[in-house]
Amino acid sequence: MNSKKIILIVVIAALISAFFLLDLDSYLNLGYVKSQQDSLQSWVANNRLAALAAFMLIYTLVTALSLPGAAVMTLLGGAIFGLFTGLLLVSFASSIGATLAFLISRYLLREPLTNKFSKYIDPINRGIEKDGISYLFTLRLVPLFPFFVINAVMGMTRMKAGTFYWVSQLGMLPGTAVFVNAGTQLAAIKQPGDILSPSLILSFCLLGAFPWIAKSIADTVKQRRVYTGFNKPKKFDTNMVVIGAGAGGLVTSYIAAATRAKVTLIERHKMGGDCLNTGCVPSKALIRTTHFLADIRDAEQLGIRKAAVEYDFAEIMERVQRIIQTIEPHDSIARYESLGVDCVTGEAFIRSPWEVEVNGKTITTRNIVIATGARPTIPQIPGIEQVGPLTSDTVWELRQRPERLLILGAGAIGCELGQCFARLGSTVSILFRGNQVLTREDQDAAAVVEKRLIEDGIRICSGHTPLRFEVTAKGYVLVCRHNDQEKRIGFDKLLVATGRSANVTGFGLEALGITAQPGGTIQVDDYLRTRFPNILACGDVIGPYQFTHAASHQAWYAAVNGLFGQLKRFRVDYRFIPFTTYTSPEVARIGLNEKQAIDKGIAYEAVRYNLEELDRAITDEAAYGFVKVLLKPGSDKIIGVTMVGEHAAEMLPEFALAMKNKLGLNKILGTLHAYPTLNEANRFVAGEWKKQHAPQKVLGWLEKFHSWKRG
Repeated sequence: MNSKKIILIVVIAALISAFFLLDLDSYLNLGYVKSQQDSLQSWVANNRLAALAAFMLIYTLVTALSLPGAAVMTLLGGAIFGLFTGLLLVSFASSIGATLAFLISRYLLREPLTNKFSKYIDPINRGIEKDGISYLFTLRLVPLFPFFVINAVMGMTRMKAGTFYWVSQLGMLPGTAVFVNAGTQLAAIKQPGDILSPSLILSFCLLGAFPWIAKSIADTVKQRRVYTGFNKPKKFDTNMVVIGAGAGGLVTSYIAAATRAKVTLIERHKMGGDCLNTGCVPSKALIRTTHFLADIRDAEQLGIRKAAVEYDFAEIMERVQRIIQTIEPHDSIARYESLGVDCVTGEAFIRSPWEVEVNGKTITTRNIVIATGARPTIPQIPGIEQVGPLTSDTVWELRQRPERLLILGAGAIGCELGQCFARLGSTVSILFRGNQVLTREDQDAAAVVEKRLIEDGIRICSGHTPLRFEVTAKGYVLVCRHNDQEKRIGFDKLLVATGRSANVTGFGLEALGITAQPGGTIQVDDYLRTRFPNILACGDVIGPYQFTHAASHQAWYAAVNGLFGQLKRFRVDYRFIPFTTYTSPEVARIGLNEKQAIDKGIAYEAVRYNLEELDRAITDEAAYGFVKVLLKPGSDKIIGVTMVGEHAAEMLPEFALAMKNKLGLNKILGTLHAYPTLNEANRFVAGEWKKQHAPQKVLGWLEKFHSWKRG
């Protein structure tokens, strides 16, 4: 640190120390101001210029050094100088002082903190560059954080000092006016009866109501700015247009229609989206068939000496299509039109915040909800296009079983489909860069699944980095790197399961300035609104969880906030979303797992019950896996649950209900469960916790009591 910075730190420290050592803060309170009101006004009248200069200097120093007393000085400015002069003085002094604090922070803190915390500060700088003026103006107008915090934090950004000054002065002006006006009324109190004067009561009503007034002003200013250049229609054809008929779009439309709103649902392909046509429904249908095949394979464990089965792969895949067709009416145009939804098949294009074009017709609407979902991502690996990769969307077109199936990615999709094809007789290899399958799960949970996948004959290729694909006379080959050596893996079909990308292009978002954020999804606020408050989004297109039930959950907020947001808005709540992977065994969890708790620095206590001890799991030859509950230390409050076992997804809702309704393990322990069921594991894990927290002193006294009773 150079000498100039050291001198500045010493000067600032000396001034702050003097302020408190000399008890100067005792002069900056309303009691002292009222007691000295007459003498202060007399001195000001006789020394006008000196009073103006002294007030400006003191106020600037108080603000620049972030000392307590600025609010009292604002009231004092109104009391001794009147509304106009007081407002002028306070406005300039507070803005100059804030800018000095901004510059001090920049000079002393920006370099060391930026070097140490660049990964946190860089995103803030990008946000400031994009919309910093609006953000600062809102903070000044509606002080969500103390002003001294805003001054210090903004000093560490790349915002120009001049911009900081004028935005601060403009943003603080309305609040300053309210406080100075209140100060003028304080000056009028000469006797107790003056307290009930209409003007004083009005001033303090304004003071109390200002946060709400300021927020309305900020929202209005922001809306006017974002809608500049667009003409709002005087009348609308519909209350809401929903783009995309997957889980998010269907539920949004249903809720809107249920509230008697006029809603138009636009889908370019098939109703039901990915979940019905290429995701949840077909994969679970295939899992059911292959689970049966695994039971036949393991028949000896059930006491059956020999069992055999004949099947045709094409017929199995046709069954999958039959299941889709059976469920299809639940998501059909006919059903949703019977519910009051206007369904349109075609390509939607957003022309303005209130106009959507489809099939050459423009629909005017008060609200738009984007629910366009996501699609499988194909990684950029040389030669991949030559092997015709399958995805979770296209694998259902297969009618001939691949002899050798290579899967890229060991997430839920890769593991679920890999296990299915292995049980169907394919030689399956799952290849991924990491060191465990299901990387979002705890290592002990992933280990149980990985062991089962290996038992099913799957080759687990962890720590492998794909380099290129080659086409040879013997078939396809993936060249990859493992432990700094090149390896060659032959295969007949490639299934890519490396993630999904949000569908954010091709329907007009770019022209509106709604662009994808770094993760590729549409950025929304806590109410699922985009930069245009009347354009909302839900489902896979925004993340952060690409699940059907998460999209349905978000859809409620999108519908309600879109239709009724001017009256009441609801922040989307992600605390109780269940996560399930439908491998065998299943992995189901809710809340935090251990990996997340450690990453976030959250203290926890873990209690575990192994399913190998559960009677029903033993009878079903499924005695593997566990139930693990994370608790707030010293209490039975549940902060997370991870389950690994057959039908784990069916066991999870009891914990979901408990967490949502703030019920602890004691309540689950006291709930009677039928015997023998898998759900008994929930009560047994609660019993494990209770044993670990048994009151030893009380038990000691009871032992003595029983001994005494025996004589």
